[in-house]
Amino acid sequence: MTNPSTAFSSVSLPEVWPLSARWFLALGAISACTSVVFSAAFAHLPVFAGGVPTTVQTALSQQQFHALGLLFTGLALRVCGASRWLQAAGWLMVLGLVLFSFNLYARQVLGWDVLRALVPWGGAAWILAWLVLAMGLAHGSGKINRQA
Repeated sequence: MTNPSTAFSSVSLPEVWPLSARWFLALGAISACTSVVFSAAFAHLPVFAGGVPTTVQTALSQQQFHALGLLFTGLALRVCGASRWLQAAGWLMVLGLVLFSFNLYARQVLGWDVLRALVPWGGAAWILAWLVLAMGLAHGSGKINRQA
């Protein structure tokens, strides 16, 4: 029979995850959460009484997809180590969320059309994010401090 105190002494504490990994995991979870909240809210808003516009449905589906991308990026940072490629991919996904999805929500719900021209830049940020993520996963170097 093993002594309980010796059983716990053989268990090592988990390694601290890179800060960037934790940020992207948290942002991905928050983005997934808000996409569900927005989806439910939009179904009941008077402004969408005639149905949720295609642009909003597209914004929601893209937000959900890129929330998963942020989660994946956070996990990749944990597995591969903090690299500038992977961090850039994560921040480009966040930028895409703001410029594309949140911009379209503001336009449709609030009638705020000031930044309409930035919507395509959000899509471009997402395209670039996936390319940069692929480069980061394939390249494997460019590692920086694990606490980054």
